[in-house]
Amino acid sequence: MGWNGISRGGILLGAVLVLSGCGGGFGFGNFLSGGERSRAEVAEIQERDRAQAGGMVGQSTIWDLFSNAQPPSTTVEVNKYLWNASLEVLDFLPVQSIDPFSGVIVTGYGTPPGGGRAYRAAVLVNDPALDARSLNVAIMTRNGPASRDTIRAVEDAILTRARQLRIRDRNL
Repeated sequence: MGWNGISRGGILLGAVLVLSGCGGGFGFGNFLSGGERSRAEVAEIQERDRAQAGGMVGQSTIWDLFSNAQPPSTTVEVNKYLWNASLEVLDFLPVQSIDPFSGVIVTGYGTPPGGGRAYRAAVLVNDPALDARSLNVAIMTRNGPASRDTIRAVEDAILTRARQLRIRDRNL
């Protein structure tokens, strides 16, 4: 057998012991990791760390995507002027879906007054501030995305109308 056979066997046995210690396989895991007492101590230390960090350490898993961790009353704050201005400016488009709690407006195809091309739009108002960064507009034609100039013109019209609505409310 020789030294090569013995060294290979020793390396293989060492690798099996190390791997089984990590995963708890072959019954050696408890022996190498210190058994249940060590696991309990580790859990206690982790719990103390969580308590010191304010309850959440920031660890997450893939399963967190499927859990409803946030309370059902949590919503995105939506600027009411941007929301109403979006509905007014795009009133020629039929509304397909509207959700004021998440700030999403989705329309079907429609033709603007005096225009010949059909458009559809998706609007996201995702901030309570009356600011251009709070407004995201996507406009599509039947042939693909609308031009950047068209989208910019609609955004400007919505922002202008939102400012007008805010000024009107302050004068009351």
